[in-house]
Amino acid sequence: MPAEEAQAPHRLFGHVDGAEPYSTALWARQAAVEIDAAHAAGKLPVLVGGTGLYLRTLIDGIAPVPDIAPDIRARIRALPLDQAVAELAALDPEAAARLRPTDTTRIARALEVVTATGRTLSDWQRDRIGGIGHRIALSALLLLPDRTWLTDRCDRRLAHMFDDGAVEEVRTLLARTDIAPDAPVRRAIGVTEIARWQAGHDTREEALTAARNATRQYAKRQYTWFRNQPPSEWLRTSETERCVLWRQIDTLLHT
Repeated sequence: MPAEEAQAPHRLFGHVDGAEPYSTALWARQAAVEIDAAHAAGKLPVLVGGTGLYLRTLIDGIAPVPDIAPDIRARIRALPLDQAVAELAALDPEAAARLRPTDTTRIARALEVVTATGRTLSDWQRDRIGGIGHRIALSALLLLPDRTWLTDRCDRRLAHMFDDGAVEEVRTLLARTDIAPDAPVRRAIGVTEIARWQAGHDTREEALTAARNATRQYAKRQYTWFRNQPPSEWLRTSETERCVLWRQIDTLLHT
C-alpha cells in the first residue's frame, strides 16, 4: 500500500518486469548490495518476507551449480509430469521422495541438475557460496500467528485484490506476447483463477474461492517451513498487535 511504503524506503519491491528472467541467486546478490548500502548510510536494513528459500540463499549462500545446457533444460521442461517424476526417481530417489509430485518447478530443476552434472542437487547444496550471514549481525523475529487469524487475513486480502486492480493486471499480463506461457509470473496465485473467470469458465466467486484455497496452501507451507527450518535461537512470536510487535522488535535489536 502507498501509505505503508511511505513510512520507510522500500528496495527490491515491484522492481522486475514479468518478461525478465529472475532467480533466487540474483535476488540475493541484489539484496546484499542494498543491505551494504544501508549500512554505509548509517541506516538499519529491515528484511521482510515470507519466502524461506530466498532468505536462506541470502544468509547461507547458494549451491554453485553450473549453467544447464539449453537442450537438456528444454527436453526436461517438455516432459510430461509423470515421466519427469519417474526419471527423477531413477536418478535422484531422495529428491523424488522429498518433493511434492505436483511441484513441477522443483522436480524439473532437480532432474535437470542431476542429468547435466551427474551430481544430485542436494549434493551441490552442501557447497554453498556467497552468503552474508557470517559478516552481518542478524536479529531475527519469526511471526507464527494463530492459524484462524492468518486464514482470515489471506481471505480478505484476496477479496481486496479482486476488487482493486488484480483483474486489470491479469488482463494486461495475458495480453503480452513477450512473456512465455510457462513464465513464473503466469503461474502466480490468482493469475490462472482470474483468467478462467474472465474467459467465462468460472464465476467470480468460484475464481475467488480457488485463489483463496491456493493461498491457504501456500501459507501453510510457509508456516511449516518457518516453524521448523530456521535456527532454534531465532525468536518466534504469535503476537499480531502492531504495538506489541514493535516492542518485541525493539527489545530484540537492543539485546
